[in-house]
Amino acid sequence: MTKVEFPDFGLTETQRREAVLGHYYEYPGMDGERGEIWCYSDRFSYAPGDEVTLFISSTASSCDIDILRDGASEEHALAICSVPTSWQETPDQCSVEGCGWQPSHSFRIPNDWPSGAYRLTLRAEGRDGKPIHCHHLFILCPAAGAKPGRILQIAATGTWTAYNTWGGSNHYQGITGANRDQYATRVSTQRPWCRGFVVLPKEAPRVPLEIETPPATAPRYPHMEWAYSTGHSKKYASSGWASYDSHFFRWAEEAGYAIDLASQHELHSRPEILDDYDCAVFVGHDEYWTWEMRDAVDRFVERGGFAARFAGNFMWQTRLEDGGQTQVCYKYRARAEDPVYAGGDVTRATNSWEAPEIGRPGALTFGLNATRGLYAGWGGCAPRGARGFPVYRPSHWAFAGTGIYYGDLLGAGSHVFGYEVDGLDYVIRNGLPEPGGEDDVPDGLEILALGMTSLVEESADIAVEDQFLTDEDGRFVAETLYGSRSDANLEKVKRGCGMIVNFPKGKGEVFHVGSTEWIAGLLRADTMVERVTRNVLDRALHPSSR
Repeated sequence: MTKVEFPDFGLTETQRREAVLGHYYEYPGMDGERGEIWCYSDRFSYAPGDEVTLFISSTASSCDIDILRDGASEEHALAICSVPTSWQETPDQCSVEGCGWQPSHSFRIPNDWPSGAYRLTLRAEGRDGKPIHCHHLFILCPAAGAKPGRILQIAATGTWTAYNTWGGSNHYQGITGANRDQYATRVSTQRPWCRGFVVLPKEAPRVPLEIETPPATAPRYPHMEWAYSTGHSKKYASSGWASYDSHFFRWAEEAGYAIDLASQHELHSRPEILDDYDCAVFVGHDEYWTWEMRDAVDRFVERGGFAARFAGNFMWQTRLEDGGQTQVCYKYRARAEDPVYAGGDVTRATNSWEAPEIGRPGALTFGLNATRGLYAGWGGCAPRGARGFPVYRPSHWAFAGTGIYYGDLLGAGSHVFGYEVDGLDYVIRNGLPEPGGEDDVPDGLEILALGMTSLVEESADIAVEDQFLTDEDGRFVAETLYGSRSDANLEKVKRGCGMIVNFPKGKGEVFHVGSTEWIAGLLRADTMVERVTRNVLDRALHPSSR
């Protein structure tokens, strides 16, 4: 048998452990004597004719900026030369408060620029005379007006904000609290994107393991090892334009679809943007939503729209404050610390959507719940499990032209099942899965495909100190759903699932592939995954065919 080995990025065992368990992040001055340049903009997204304001901090006295549209092809949009820059002082808690830099440059977006993602590359001269650079990105929303035949992709900017490591704190790790070791319950949009969120080399590993883990071997995390060895963010593979949203947008344009782009924050502040479309698409890792964002999607579908969600981990409710520049999510500490529990509208608690006091499980919008799914294909959670979706209802319209059979794995070759997925409580009757009755689900929901996941790294052969995920998420879900973190409640929740579901809602329809990695099938040109995606989009764009 051929020996299977994990990729080697030149790290020692100590460095590999630090890459996974340590807290490293981008901060002003991290590049030392060489010098550096950083940038953010006043907003995530703009409309044609809007003014973009850039905030730049650099050890150089000027920089050049190249802007391109990142679609099926990279189209040069604008070059800005010799922008004056200077080093700007940054608050210690900039992740929470924002950087507070002074504006460095503004420009107005031409009215004829098409909607999409616009990547900025800022270049300057380092202290050693060699080039330094950084990347930024903003979204150009479409102009108002009905757009039959066009798709509106919603970029997962709530999740980008939650995972952004720049400045030291996000919703996962941080430098807040008395001992500077707590994740931040409040994070600011007014800071640069971390390295790896805007651009990535093709060799950057994805989260799901692409090798067969040898027996009785401690889990390894190649994506974090690569990030540590190359100076990228620890969270580059968990969120961002480069790892997720970009791949669908490029694929759709290459496939001949007319597609526009908006940030998730548009759903919160101007939900009417959906009114111009028949099809709204959500992709990748799309974990953090406000109540208002869900309202926008629910109204869109009920009036006749089609919501196509090729995404996983619909987990947390957030609140936006400071005009949308601060995202609030207490997460695991919500019941103890979120002020709404002490007096306020507890339905807006920044807890899991499945928390009973919120009363709005994710399945009511997209058909699936994150707490019933979660991990597959990484760490000690189903590391050798199915890499594709086991199909149960091959005659469904979504599978037309694929040639797929009952029991086949959809997308196994391209590894579309993982790393975080959404599911439901279910039962099997006559060989077919049906909702099991514990979850509140929309009428008419069909489970088309179903795979196994885990909420616990469970192996008698792996030491606890070698586990990254452990059983903490399982115990949190046990407490959320059943009131305590007990072993008995953990036993109820630790076995999860990932699903593909479809259901009608009002005058509209929802199709949900509950996996963060569906886009890997498009990235890797998996013909069956592409065909299913086309079937969904074609149905969505032609309401009369439903």
